[in-house]
Amino acid sequence: MPAHLIIDGYNLLGGSEIRSGHLESSREMLLHDLAAYRHRKRHLITVVFDGWQQGRSTEQREHRAGLQVIYSRRGERADQVIQRLAREYGSDCAVVSSDHEIINAAKACGAFVMGSQEFAGKLRGSSAPSSGALPYKELDPGDDVRSGRGPGKKGNPRKLPKSQRQRDRQFKRF
Repeated sequence: MPAHLIIDGYNLLGGSEIRSGHLESSREMLLHDLAAYRHRKRHLITVVFDGWQQGRSTEQREHRAGLQVIYSRRGERADQVIQRLAREYGSDCAVVSSDHEIINAAKACGAFVMGSQEFAGKLRGSSAPSSGALPYKELDPGDDVRSGRGPGKKGNPRKLPKSQRQRDRQFKRF
């Protein structure tokens, strides 16, 4: 079963597009890019946008190019909608946001969480490592591998921690 992606739309767009007055065109371009991504990866995608200041009195849902687009109702933030969806889907979803409140709530529900910048790299087709770690340097034959390590340390010092390797495997699905 394909994973369900729940995306914080304005968070993924970033503040510069929102402030520059190109909100509508930026939102349309984002939806176009997400539709192309959905076509490539076959994930179910829900994009949530804020409508709490100028929105309607009810939550507005529409389907566009295979995406479910949700505008929160007036008085409700997109964050609240995303948290509700994360509780509903639990570990069957992945949440894309850089908002700490959303991240904590999604993790508490068992959802996989990706930062907006991290997902934006995937959306553009970048294959940058998700860990943000720099590649390891090549050792010279004369280098001491154990230098700088305590006497009780064992294992491969160049291997990522198990939790990071597990997260990287999950991230590769997207």
